[in-house]
Amino acid sequence: MEVIKNGSVPEEDATNAPLFYGGAVSRQPIVGGGKSSYYNFSQVNFAAGAKNKFHTHTSDQILFVTKGVGIVANESEEIEISEGDTALIPSGEKHWHGATDRSSFSHISLTHPESQTEMFD
Repeated sequence: MEVIKNGSVPEEDATNAPLFYGGAVSRQPIVGGGKSSYYNFSQVNFAAGAKNKFHTHTSDQILFVTKGVGIVANESEEIEISEGDTALIPSGEKHWHGATDRSSFSHISLTHPESQTEMFD
């Protein structure tokens, strides 16, 4: 068993990663790097206005909102989500998510460790 204490995983600046635009983004890989055979579990923090580009994953993705107000969208709809909300994004669904222009936004992302991401411009 391993307990990862809140705040013990440092934030990694991801602002300049090709997937993100519109503002500062950081990641905290809470469970990853081979710790689990079944899950990648990371916190992603978006400054107001920061978003990611349309992309897909080869596994389902679950987003659990921990702070702020954000948007999760696919090709046909955009839904505003806030603290305590959960989004289930099926494998292969083209989608994006990020902060609204008026609020920062943080979520936990849960995917399979072998999941691959394909980004669309």
